[in-house]
Amino acid sequence: MIRHRRTKIVATLGPASSSPEVIRKLFDAGADVFRLNFSHGKHEDHKATHAIIREIEARSGRAIAILTDMQGPKLRIGSFVNDAVMLTVGDKFRLDLDESLGDQRRAPLPHPEILAAIKEGTDLLIDDGRVRLRLEKVGADFIEGIVTVGGKLTNRKGVNVPGAVLPISPLTKKDRRDLDYALELGVDWIGLSFVQRPEDIDEARARIGTRAGIIAKIEKPAAIDRLSDIIERADGIMVARGDLGVELPLEEVPGLQKRIVRAARSAGKPVIIATQMLESMVRSPTPTRAEISDVATAVYDGADAVMLSAESAAGEYPVEAVETMDRIARQVERDPFYESLMRANDTNPEATTADAITAAARQVAETLNAAAVVTFSTSGTTALRAARERPGVPYIICLTPRRETARRLALVWGIHSVEVEDARNFADMVKRACDVAKHEGIAKDGDRLVITAGVPFGTPGMTNVLRVAWIGEESHPA
Repeated sequence: MIRHRRTKIVATLGPASSSPEVIRKLFDAGADVFRLNFSHGKHEDHKATHAIIREIEARSGRAIAILTDMQGPKLRIGSFVNDAVMLTVGDKFRLDLDESLGDQRRAPLPHPEILAAIKEGTDLLIDDGRVRLRLEKVGADFIEGIVTVGGKLTNRKGVNVPGAVLPISPLTKKDRRDLDYALELGVDWIGLSFVQRPEDIDEARARIGTRAGIIAKIEKPAAIDRLSDIIERADGIMVARGDLGVELPLEEVPGLQKRIVRAARSAGKPVIIATQMLESMVRSPTPTRAEISDVATAVYDGADAVMLSAESAAGEYPVEAVETMDRIARQVERDPFYESLMRANDTNPEATTADAITAAARQVAETLNAAAVVTFSTSGTTALRAARERPGVPYIICLTPRRETARRLALVWGIHSVEVEDARNFADMVKRACDVAKHEGIAKDGDRLVITAGVPFGTPGMTNVLRVAWIGEESHPA
């Protein structure tokens, strides 16, 4: 089974999409990656869903990636005597470490780490910014401010501190339990929440090792300040626009999205655009025109994947949401201006043999109008380099002996992975490439393939060979 687009689709699974029948329909509709959100559900539920996905993968013969999202720290106020208070602009309000129930003048804030990091003059956001305080006093066990945006405040609402780097690990005790369980299941990607600095990636890496790729969720303003370092240490990036839009002015988010996509692509790391892409389809069978344009913009920018959250997890039209996203991506990629707009973000290759070979492969493939670029890759590094070039061919075929690599690359732009044995020599390499391309329906007799590989075969990260092959009764390297 092949997709007739290069941008990938991530579908979050949940109550609306937990049965084998619906998950299969989502896959048939175009989902390339399934997201398991560990903020919700029990371990046994995720285990059952994981088994369903792997069964679909076995039956379809197409590698499917599973992304597990960690919940991350949740900073919340405590509860009130009457469950809620109404705050008006100009009111003084206090948050402190006292655990007693709150009232019209104060509320408990059981997070001393916030008090340690915050400064006078900082804005503190409560309930996704529906209530805002401008802090005037900061003590050892309290903070006090003036209400600048009023409203009803109820129990256990979330707190955001846009202007501070909080001394908090991205992995809570719950996350560590969830992470260990997800790794035992054999998921392919871990979505790391609450990333503020590159050291957060190091902490997760120490626990994960190479068992899964790490997706750094960019949702905190502090992460923008260290973006290059975070991208360097992570395996992929997610633009979590919902959380960014809480802590930053909304009008800044589109520009930041483009900046993050450009930086991730330059580094050759897959990047996902997430949050509210087709939000109206939670309740409606058709999206708004603005939502269609939003998805299209992400595709034009060359993002590796676009993601559905509530639309597929809890919405009334999960399959239709995937079908809609698939149609939008295919239409954009047929646009004559697609290649030039996406190429506006291209960067020059590094001065290495591997980058030089990969850049040459793109140029040769486009000049010859090749059916595909084919990479032989054990670790996936060669395939990631090929995808970074965004070649103007329909497919990048990755031939790999490792199932884990094939699955992980299901997230990456343009890559169609096939699990094969390692090539024995040049002739075997070319024959395997041609056979797979024909078998998968990607190429036919007379078509050309541009093949990259590393010699000696099976050496991770070694890309030093470029071959052009014709497909016919026999394979004739050119």
